[in-house]
Amino acid sequence: MTARTAAASKVIVLDTNVILHDSDCLYKFEKNDIVIPISVLEELDNFKKGNDTLNFHAREFVRTIDNLSGDKLFGDGVRIGSGLGRIRVVLNTPMHKDLQESFPHHKADHMILNCAYVLQKNLRTRKVILVTKDVNLRMKAKAISLLSQDFRNDHVSNVQELYRGHRTLEDLDIELINSMYDPQGEIPAASVPGSEDFEPNEYLIMRNNKRSALARHVSQGPALRRIDKCSAYGITPRNAEQIFALDALMDDSVRLVSITGKAGTGKTLLALAAALEVRRSYRQILMARPIVPLSNKDIGYLPGDIKSKIDPYMQPLYDNLGVIQNQFKENDARNKRIREFLDMEKLVITPLAYIRGRSIVKVFFIVDEAQNLTPHEIKTIITRAGDNTKMVFTGDIFQIDHPYLNTHSNGLTHLIDKMTGQPLYAHINLSRGERSELAEIASDLL
Repeated sequence: MTARTAAASKVIVLDTNVILHDSDCLYKFEKNDIVIPISVLEELDNFKKGNDTLNFHAREFVRTIDNLSGDKLFGDGVRIGSGLGRIRVVLNTPMHKDLQESFPHHKADHMILNCAYVLQKNLRTRKVILVTKDVNLRMKAKAISLLSQDFRNDHVSNVQELYRGHRTLEDLDIELINSMYDPQGEIPAASVPGSEDFEPNEYLIMRNNKRSALARHVSQGPALRRIDKCSAYGITPRNAEQIFALDALMDDSVRLVSITGKAGTGKTLLALAAALEVRRSYRQILMARPIVPLSNKDIGYLPGDIKSKIDPYMQPLYDNLGVIQNQFKENDARNKRIREFLDMEKLVITPLAYIRGRSIVKVFFIVDEAQNLTPHEIKTIITRAGDNTKMVFTGDIFQIDHPYLNTHSNGLTHLIDKMTGQPLYAHINLSRGERSELAEIASDLL
């Protein structure tokens, strides 16, 4: 690398959480050089054992730099690849005098901070940037005038314009809407103004001041197909968005569905009801959700055996199942059937980590609280789908519990952004709360 090129490129200091988020992050910084503090390797060593995604990323990253290793890994560094910068590992140095009073040296975060700060002092001709997903560490970097930023490679820039899955068409010709109610219930998409912008499986509210119709844009044809209101295992949709969601959930041709919305919009309830309604088409119904411990405490801190530890996290799924059961009397066959499904493990509710290694073939698979998954975790789940499996992801992209994810970087946002336009995919954003008037007011105002 020439002196001129070196001066133009940046020096990226990576925090451990970036690597645990994406073990391929080395290849995402173009020609910029990457520095790995030795403290990061020590932290990665604590994550190598286990079957979670974090453990996978830790092992994969260590293997990657081992393959890149040369005599200069702890010196000038080695080249990462064609068109990319160099990577080197930096050993710990004494805490810089500017940081000694404010940042105790025994914390790994502070050693990483010190590494970046010392590099900034020594490399005056180059820009040094600490890349971390830890907001608190970024604030500390800002306090000492050190450039710092989040890992943004998988960020979705404009979440406010994220695909909603449906749109409303106003002031359409009344004859056009009337034709939707012909026996075939379908018209050519080209007969509607603006149809060239419709996405596959996008839903439409077609209105005239006298009449309206609900439709879905199907790519075969292409055509607009009328959508009628229907119930699923005793659950009846209360608005157009819920009608759209049930249609996508119960259509076998749509293999991947995402449903977003705030609390009380019916995301999980509709998904579970639809799964029970079409259960004959699948070998099993799987409902899972990621466990995100509160206050950064692992579930091992909770009392009791493993079932006692995970039950509080799974309880919302059982609550939704209870709502469906309560539609029927105890001696009703549909109520008894749900209990039989649970006993026979035809319906399984489990933490997401517990489905690793399982064969997902002919399964109606619902992943709840998917906003707490990383883009890599979403990809891992979907790529394991076997024949005749339907994948459903539900969540609220504005309610993130994961400490290193946000509205722009979580897996559910990433899924919607990347899958829009695919014929096997449908998305619906539910904006209207239907739990109760009180819940709706609280969701909007508090």
